[in-house]
Amino acid sequence: MAITVKFFARLREEVGRADDVVAFEPGLSVTDVWRSATHGRAMPESLLVAVNMAYARGDVELRDGDEVAFFPPVTGG
Repeated sequence: MAITVKFFARLREEVGRADDVVAFEPGLSVTDVWRSATHGRAMPESLLVAVNMAYARGDVELRDGDEVAFFPPVTGG
């Protein structure tokens, strides 16, 4: 019973890895997974999140086997 976590772009460098696994528990949210995978860091408001390849918010409740991906905000010019 686990949640797969993926970090992209500069987040990968900031947390020191591209992916992680967080133990699933009923009621686990995206924000909970972020805190667990980053050892208690607050989740930035501007962070982009996808659950099973669909954009999601931090309060989304997860299911066993879900994949959560975190992306820094995208800018361009």
